[in-house]
Amino acid sequence: MRLLEIISDRWQALDARTRLWAGYALIVLLASAVGWSMLSARVQALEKKRTAREAVLKEMLPLKVAYLSARQSSDQLRGRMASLRPDDSPAKIIEETGIKGKSVKIVPLKGEEKNGVSEDTADIRIEGLTLNEAINMLYRLEKGGRPLVIKKSNLRVRFDDPSRSDLTLILALLKPAPGQTKP
Repeated sequence: MRLLEIISDRWQALDARTRLWAGYALIVLLASAVGWSMLSARVQALEKKRTAREAVLKEMLPLKVAYLSARQSSDQLRGRMASLRPDDSPAKIIEETGIKGKSVKIVPLKGEEKNGVSEDTADIRIEGLTLNEAINMLYRLEKGGRPLVIKKSNLRVRFDDPSRSDLTLILALLKPAPGQTKP
């Protein structure tokens, strides 16, 4: 309490002009303190907003990569679907690969239809292939320009000739479902 009395006595001891300038200085100090605290609160709010956005960005980056990957595979499938001809079938595609064993047996199977895509499915058995021919066949089917799905594959080595093998595939050719319009 004594400190307040000392400050009050000194303030009263000042002449009017000095008191006026001291008051102005005090007003400027108080205004700058208020301004500083407002700016500090605003900076803290912006900092919280920035950290929240960085967290959201960290969550979104893997999603962006997944989206771009899905979009790329979708574009590839769309391109493959566009390259289909009306007379395409699994048997014709196998013939186009040019790889033939001792015998080729193709049995059409009932295909499924879902999400606007129908499957033209066939059970394919190729006997007497070398391992290199079998691998080349699978590669050409998988990397070819047509939308094919290898649903099942089985490669067996022949007992009578171990350098030859038998390849059994269940192959589905994806086609737009009847009545579907192309975008």
